[in-house]
Amino acid sequence: MKLSLLAIGVTLAGCTLPATTARAQFSLTGQVRTRTEVRDGLGNLAPKDSKAAVFTSQRTRLTFGYKWDRVQFQTAVQDVRVWGQDAATINHADGNRLMVHEAWAEITLANSADTTIKFKPIQNLSLKIGRQELVYDDVRLLGNLDWLQQGRRFDAALLKAQHLGWALDLGAGMNQNTDAFGTVGTYYTAGNAPASALSTKNVTLAIPSGFLPTSGKGGAPVLATPLSTNGQNQQFKSFQMAYLTRKFNQTKFSALFFKDDFQKYRIDSIGSAAAGYVYGRRYDVSGVNSRVTYGAMLTGQFGNASSKIGKVQWQAFAYGQSGKDRDGLKLKKAYHYGANFMVQKGLFSVGPGYEVLSGNNAETIKAGETGRFDPLYGTPHKHWGYMDYFYVGTGSPAGGLKDAFLKFKYAGNRLTTTLDAHYFALASPTYNKLPDAASGAKVDPKLGMEYDFTATYLLNKFTTLEFGYSLMQGTNSLEYVKQGTMNQRDHLGKWAYLMINIRPDFFYTKPVAIKQ
Repeated sequence: MKLSLLAIGVTLAGCTLPATTARAQFSLTGQVRTRTEVRDGLGNLAPKDSKAAVFTSQRTRLTFGYKWDRVQFQTAVQDVRVWGQDAATINHADGNRLMVHEAWAEITLANSADTTIKFKPIQNLSLKIGRQELVYDDVRLLGNLDWLQQGRRFDAALLKAQHLGWALDLGAGMNQNTDAFGTVGTYYTAGNAPASALSTKNVTLAIPSGFLPTSGKGGAPVLATPLSTNGQNQQFKSFQMAYLTRKFNQTKFSALFFKDDFQKYRIDSIGSAAAGYVYGRRYDVSGVNSRVTYGAMLTGQFGNASSKIGKVQWQAFAYGQSGKDRDGLKLKKAYHYGANFMVQKGLFSVGPGYEVLSGNNAETIKAGETGRFDPLYGTPHKHWGYMDYFYVGTGSPAGGLKDAFLKFKYAGNRLTTTLDAHYFALASPTYNKLPDAASGAKVDPKLGMEYDFTATYLLNKFTTLEFGYSLMQGTNSLEYVKQGTMNQRDHLGKWAYLMINIRPDFFYTKPVAIKQ
């Protein structure tokens, strides 16, 4: 925890400066978030008669901030683990999970309110560089994935401009594994590749750098169902983005252009006749597969909670994808669109919505092509069911997804409750390729119904208590498109959790009433 202690020391030292000489602003916040879960069919349908899994995970985070006239700095150090994952006494060989979640600085290049800056064509211009969260709109495509204890961050540079009500962010990043001497080229493989794998003869073989093991000779993923970017183990090699937004009265317009580039690979294997083979992908091919995502979103509201019609909040969006996916497949007619609204009367809100994420049409898809829309680096947990069946590390249907939902919410002073009901279905026809299926047979498009209930209670200014319970009433189609089987899984998935979130502001001072 040396980094954390250093942050505390710097902060406390800064706060001892006289108020008349110190213009800098310091902040120091913490977080301890524990979540106890009972999983019996979360993410994928569980085997019949299997026992539920129970565990507690914890995030401990310390965030230090510094702000001066033209410089802003922030670093967040966090530790993520499961209770009992480490023995009560460990040694240095066990390693640790302490990591830097954020470490960025933002410098002001132009500010129309600052008379000492001579650059005036743009009202505000700044450069934010380093490890940072990218959080845009409703975190549908770009988000910090805060539900996961480890969260998500990017190593990137972001040029931010504001002028006459418009805001434009231009971002870029490039990933590499090492700066070691002797490294040649810019071939890139994600750093979380496994260190070893079992061969075809059940012999453990060491995995060399630049090689990712798969499940077969053809280079198929370890999971039979294709993963989205949110769950993949091969991170992008580089990205470039532009985000434009403007608010018109109570309506907000935003447009996104995001290009991510993936290292090309070739199918290869390691091992020998005696030890067996591990098949996989070797990332030592020149060039990249580039994918482009583009689209726009409108959000707005009218009325108010006490009026006759209530306050109505609405949203509509449409995005497309072109180029090639990370496996080099050509993207054809990949799209994502939807709309929703919520009507609030007093403390209660209710509203429907509908979304579509395109997939592969089994009747028309050609070799070397894909129609699957990938929701990039967003927060699927927020949008497509809390049980994480879609577009996360558990895999998602190649046939895409339709989601029709109805949401209810009660928001009191301390207690907030929500209830969401989702109807999930395939967006495109999918063939049933099981041996006992008739030739050309298709699976039923209905995947299932999911019900998510949450209750959040504010214990005090810094502490919330949250309880959640979810049910997935799945079908044989859900089992097939996610796990490749039928009638082998329990089609009723259940999940419950209890989360305590403590987020102290170490410099907060409670207001003191002044007696008259």
